[in-house]
Amino acid sequence: MLLAVCGTPRTSLLIQTHPDADKVFFVASNGWHSGIIVAKADLPSDRIPETKNFPDALFLEFGWGDADYFPAKEPTIVMTLRAAFVPTPSVMHVVGRQADPARAYPNAEILSLPLNKANFNRLIDFIHASFERSEEGRATNGRPGLYATSRFFPARGRFHLLNTCNSWTARALMSAGFDMDLQGTARAEEVMRQVRALALS
Repeated sequence: MLLAVCGTPRTSLLIQTHPDADKVFFVASNGWHSGIIVAKADLPSDRIPETKNFPDALFLEFGWGDADYFPAKEPTIVMTLRAAFVPTPSVMHVVGRQADPARAYPNAEILSLPLNKANFNRLIDFIHASFERSEEGRATNGRPGLYATSRFFPARGRFHLLNTCNSWTARALMSAGFDMDLQGTARAEEVMRQVRALALS
C-alpha cells in the first residue's frame, strides 16, 4: 500500500553546476522514497553531530521514515498497515557516500538545487532538528542502516499516511525557502514533480 502511494520507480538525472550559487544540494528519489543529499564539507561544524559516524564520507544522504517499516528488509502486512494508518515512531536514515550522487545512485532520480548560504543553513537546521537526541546533544548510535555505510537514528515526529518520508522532504525544501505545495506530497512523484520545476527555473 505504501509503495502504491509513493509511486513507481524512474531514472532521471538533472545535475547542474550552478556556478553562482553559494551551496548546491541534491534531492534523490528511488520512486517511493525521497531524501536530501549534501556534501559533508558544507555542513556547519555545530550541526548534525551524528555525521561523525561517517568519517570517510564525502556526501551524506538524509531520509526520514517509519521506525519499523523503513528499516525492515521484508516488511510485513501488519507493519505496512500500521505505518499507513497509525501514527508511529520515526527514524532518520543517514547514508555516507564517497562517490558523487550521480555515481552513487545510478538508478535513482537525482536533481540538484542551488541555495544561498542563509537558506542552506536553514535546510541544515531543519535536518538537524529532525533527530531525537539525548541530553548529551547527540542521538544514540541506533541500528545498522539499509547499506554498509548507513545507520538509523531515532527521529522526531510521527509517521502516518499523510506524514511520510516524502512529506518530510517537501518540508525540508520549504524550510530552505523553496515554494512547495504540501498537498499530495505523501507520494515521491509529487515531490519530484515540483523539484523538477525548481531545477529548471
